[in-house]
Amino acid sequence: MHRRDAINRVALLVGGAFSLPTLTAMQRWDNPPISQSASFQLSEIQRKLVAEVAEMIIPKTDTPGAKEAGVPAFIEMMLNDCYEQPEHQSFREGVDALVKANFLTQTLEQRTATLLQLQTDTNEQMKAYNVRQSKMGDNEDRELMNSQKQGLPYWRLMKELTLLGYFTSEAGIMGSYEYVPVPGKFEVIKWKPNQKPYAY
Repeated sequence: MHRRDAINRVALLVGGAFSLPTLTAMQRWDNPPISQSASFQLSEIQRKLVAEVAEMIIPKTDTPGAKEAGVPAFIEMMLNDCYEQPEHQSFREGVDALVKANFLTQTLEQRTATLLQLQTDTNEQMKAYNVRQSKMGDNEDRELMNSQKQGLPYWRLMKELTLLGYFTSEAGIMGSYEYVPVPGKFEVIKWKPNQKPYAY
């Protein structure tokens, strides 16, 4: 299965759980624009932080973690290729805030507490984001709308891109599902203990 096909399948399966900017980014991945005006690139310390946060979201257990699945590079690629400037800015601001909070030198317990607080803060940010976006949708001045457009909060972007990157990677699919490239006949089967769900 090619990654582009996997992204389309993930969009169909969990589309309701993704934000509008991420769903739009998936469409751009499937139909890339001819020209890309905005560019996004992380510094080395920002890349290291993104990798550590992604691994906190999907850690390595008996299945590969986010790092092993190539999620950090996927996140940067998607932001550069498929998202617009508001999300670039909000993602950078979120990463820089964690760098400033010395996330990379924190203990596991401290990192967990930091991300839990970030989740709480993001819940409030999403309320304001949704209200602002709906008001902007009523505004007929498109130029003003674009200049004031607010990016999706960092933590929401980070979680969505981590999940999208992991479950469209070979390591993520093979680690989480029993991949069957050529499915057999449709029939009722008895589910075995700890059996992985099938992916076709």
